[in-house]
Amino acid sequence: MSNPEAWLLGKVKGFSDALMPVVHALVQARREIAALRGEISTRQCRSGPGGAAAIGFHIAHITGSLDRLFTYVRGESLSPDQVNYFHKEKCMGLEHSRDELFSAVLGRIDICLEALREISDRQLLESRAVGREQLPSNVIGLLFHSAEHTTMHVGQIRTTLKVIRGLASADHNLGCDRGT
Repeated sequence: MSNPEAWLLGKVKGFSDALMPVVHALVQARREIAALRGEISTRQCRSGPGGAAAIGFHIAHITGSLDRLFTYVRGESLSPDQVNYFHKEKCMGLEHSRDELFSAVLGRIDICLEALREISDRQLLESRAVGREQLPSNVIGLLFHSAEHTTMHVGQIRTTLKVIRGLASADHNLGCDRGT
């Protein structure tokens, strides 16, 4: 494999072994988003085919959700600016340029990776309250969710882009041969 996924590259220096799955997921997401940056036009970024969320929404949502989740990791409450960002995410893909959206998400992933360097293993099971309802979680739960939530949205970006490009045939997408 000429370009293996991040989780197949081994330990990333400077991060706890316990956090390596989160690091790998965010490194992989960053790699994929950076590659998609050059493939997606502004029009595609703003398109929501068939009522699906636009690619721009997914990019803005990754940015905002990582910011919010890492705020909870630190044991802090959301600021008014973060709450405001949350309420505007659906429109951000229309209000901001493709370059602004991609720069923001790549920058946010970089900030999160730096924050992960500072989290010790002894902190992972510390309790954290989430949201207005102060729902129970812990540091590792929030970090795991940040990783899986980010990768889910990267997948949605890829799928939406395929739909936009008109690759609707499941056989074509999977490379299946029905002739046998």
